[in-house]
Amino acid sequence: MKAEEPNTTIMGGTDMHINRGSTINLTCIVEHSPEPPSNILWTHNNQNVKLRCLFGPHFTVTCPCYDPQEINYDSPRGGVSVITEKGDVTVSYLLIQKARASDSGKYACAPSNAITQEITVHVLNGELPAAMQHGGQLKLEYPLTVFLLSVSILILGT
Repeated sequence: MKAEEPNTTIMGGTDMHINRGSTINLTCIVEHSPEPPSNILWTHNNQNVKLRCLFGPHFTVTCPCYDPQEINYDSPRGGVSVITEKGDVTVSYLLIQKARASDSGKYACAPSNAITQEITVHVLNGELPAAMQHGGQLKLEYPLTVFLLSVSILILGT
């Protein structure tokens, strides 16, 4: 029997749209690995989100570090943390509270023993993405068209 290759998935596909002020929750899942990854590195726009780690037997809780050479979400921003649960399936959560425009960009989850996966986060300032705006307009126009067609049939039928 052939062993499966380790697989990395970021929940939600390749793009995430979130409103400013909301919490960004990126979830990275590593499956089919002979053992849990020794670490999972998160990056934002190809720069490491460097974190200080606290380890338990089956989990890792990480907090931002204070090295000025690294991306430092703790000061003055705060509100960024990573929680990693290790096991047959390893899950790592990158949580960013009070999302702002500067949090937009490409995030990558890079397990030490599996392929890196990426997601692009778009922090919106109350606006809808273009694709959602177009879809919303079509949905709003359709009931009006049915209504006008129904009224026309009633008028012509009488």
